[in-house]
Amino acid sequence: MPASQEPIGARASTRTDGAVLEVALEGAWRLEGGTPRWEAVVGAGKPAAVRLRADGVSQWDTSLVAFIGEAERWCADAGVACDAAPLPEKMRLLGGQFAESLRAGPRVEHMQSLLVEVGLSTRDAMSGGRNILQFIGECWIALKRLVLGQAGIRWDDCIAEMQKCGAMALPIVSLISFLVGVTLAYSGAIVLRRFGGDIWVADLIGVAMTREMGAMMAGIVLAGRTGAAYAAEIGSMKANEEIDALTVLGISPVRFLVLPRVIALGLMMPLLALYANCLGILGGMAVAYTTLDIPPAAYWVEMLTIVDLPDVTVGVIKSIAFGLIVGLAGCRRGLQADNNAAGVGRAATSAVVTAILFIIVADAVFAVLFHAIGL
Repeated sequence: MPASQEPIGARASTRTDGAVLEVALEGAWRLEGGTPRWEAVVGAGKPAAVRLRADGVSQWDTSLVAFIGEAERWCADAGVACDAAPLPEKMRLLGGQFAESLRAGPRVEHMQSLLVEVGLSTRDAMSGGRNILQFIGECWIALKRLVLGQAGIRWDDCIAEMQKCGAMALPIVSLISFLVGVTLAYSGAIVLRRFGGDIWVADLIGVAMTREMGAMMAGIVLAGRTGAAYAAEIGSMKANEEIDALTVLGISPVRFLVLPRVIALGLMMPLLALYANCLGILGGMAVAYTTLDIPPAAYWVEMLTIVDLPDVTVGVIKSIAFGLIVGLAGCRRGLQADNNAAGVGRAATSAVVTAILFIIVADAVFAVLFHAIGL
């Protein structure tokens, strides 16, 4: 039985027919084998025209398509006529498509003056701020219509969202708040023990949890848990064109999707903040009893001497604002998401970052405001 012959390797031979450079392609053009490059075949010369032939090609794959595309692209850049008519139709079409993919657009000069960069950045910032204000205005109008009984929202959806962002968030809020109380107690004990004021740990934990940490930690936890979920849900609906369907049906996405979620967070966040306050105080009490030998009764009585209703009110007001920020940020980023899976992921990430950023800013504003009014 005769041995099978190895296929001839890829070759590209040239000959000159008058002013035309004829390139004959032969052999097996495979990616795993060595294939000629067009630059090496054409050399430094510049013929008047190029003709491609593939009569001797036994096998071919993408390597031959790339060679033909490079040849056609070189001819187009050099202003040389390229005759690919002798090639098989499929080979010619694929080579043309590859040549089009190599087509580079005009080079864009990205270097601009500082004044132009500042102007463009300012314009983009103003446009983004205008869009945010427009979205907040739409939510305010929807809320006004809700008060007048004309909003047309589904209260079942609102109750379901309240369960998701309220009761279902209790485990993670419990863990975070308790550990925050433990951490604050240990940190405060390091300083207070030097002055014999171990009992003042109760004052530290009480004020810190009720005024700052309870609302802050609940807001950050819900920003990562609920805000990202809102952005992903609404972003997926936009990618599936469900938002467009609601608009075509005359249903406002803000009233149907945004308002129930924002109301749910605005109502549940104060309750979560109060719950976080209790867990943080219990965490501090556990540290005070086990490490500082302070009885729970003494800890509780000392805490009540410093924590009063204004402190709790400050935390509740902050928690309401943080809940609205998380809901608005998550829904806004979801409505801005691109119509693809990557856009949904970016929307969820952006919702978390935006919510945490505005929570920190709002907390600083509240601190200055409450200090100014003496609260």
